Amino acid sequence: MKIPVLSILIAALLVLPVATKSMARGSHSRAGTEHRFRNWIEGPLWRKAKTRHISRNTFETAFRKVRLNWSLPDLLPPGARRKNGKPHAQSEFRAPGNYFKARHLAYNIKKGRAMLRKWRPVLQAIQRRYGVPGEIIIAIWGKETAFGQAKLPYRAIEVLATQAFMGRRKALFEKELLAALTILQQKHISAAAMKSAWAGALGHPQFMPTTFLKYAVDFDGDGRKNIWTSVPDALASIARFLRSNGWNPATGWGNEILLPADISCTLEGPDQRIMRAQWQRSGVRLASGRRFPITGAQDNRYLLLPAGRLGPAFLVTDNFYVLKKYNESDVYALFIGHVADRMKRNRPFVSGWKHIDSFTRRAVQIAQQKLEQAGADVGGADGLIGYKTRIAIGHWQQLNGHRQTCFPDRAQLAILSKQAIVSGHQFRP
Repeated sequence: MKIPVLSILIAALLVLPVATKSMARGSHSRAGTEHRFRNWIEGPLWRKAKTRHISRNTFETAFRKVRLNWSLPDLLPPGARRKNGKPHAQSEFRAPGNYFKARHLAYNIKKGRAMLRKWRPVLQAIQRRYGVPGEIIIAIWGKETAFGQAKLPYRAIEVLATQAFMGRRKALFEKELLAALTILQQKHISAAAMKSAWAGALGHPQFMPTTFLKYAVDFDGDGRKNIWTSVPDALASIARFLRSNGWNPATGWGNEILLPADISCTLEGPDQRIMRAQWQRSGVRLASGRRFPITGAQDNRYLLLPAGRLGPAFLVTDNFYVLKKYNESDVYALFIGHVADRMKRNRPFVSGWKHIDSFTRRAVQIAQQKLEQAGADVGGADGLIGYKTRIAIGHWQQLNGHRQTCFPDRAQLAILSKQAIVSGHQFRP
């Protein structure tokens, strides 16, 4: 059977290339580090595992043949020097429209419809229990692991143990490692079959172990919560995650709209609750050209502009922000909602994605730091253009005589990086 190109691409993303040489450098040899790794497992880690009622048999089975995986990213071996700057700060920024390539969408829509038909009785039962539509569940499944086709080649215990011992976020991964041992203790999966992606995300839904313990479901009734090989368990677990995090069965995720030019793009985001009727009175229309109905229009809607005025505009519900709890990315949540809609009615966005300059995340990060110095809340100077950064850019554009798009171009980032900040109140609109 010919494997779709998309599956190969996703698998390639899940199997990370060998890490840079700098990871292995340091004053200590690998053999010595491996020895200290084993001492850490048998000492501090075992003591913590015992307090969580992990049996010695489970523990020994989990760590049999486990070695440090030196190919993983974001490691800081003993004796290695931490590099200045944040990881990936120089990587290229991807325009939001790149997330919605026609070929990528077409695969997810076509394959998603086939999965809807194949698993219809299971999805109907899941929706009766959790209130989450099958299209949303299937869209997440497709995005996470290409409907279960993406390879998960890593042994989860080895990945998590490596990161917990010599990763840059040791405490986080130690917590996840202990949660993974609890999963093994509860006999939901064997250590050999507990496969993960490179960061330790498990099974079809790509749950971290702590997420598994909170939300995984035994939906096929075999006594195990098996998100690796049981599709009913995996799909129901996705639905339970969404419902437990606030999914409202009475509303969808949102709609594409036509945003009048006189409505500021700085009104974006979940911090600015505006009733749907107010948007309608302001001239907002569905992208289809229809007006929003007045009746029942008192629920809140939030403006979403992933590319500012350089791309489609949306009014979204609280459910959109539930999707963001699965993956904290505007374009991820939008992709899920859009693909789910197109499984039912295959209509693309009405408005297109306009050209966006290429620039590095480091350039964005410097601009964010300047905006912060001027008193703006950009949501953290991380090099990512989230809604708070878009709002700040929009205010800056307005105050400095630029067309307000709420999305920067390369020239504006250069101006911002050199701008002298005289007062902390200079920026505030």
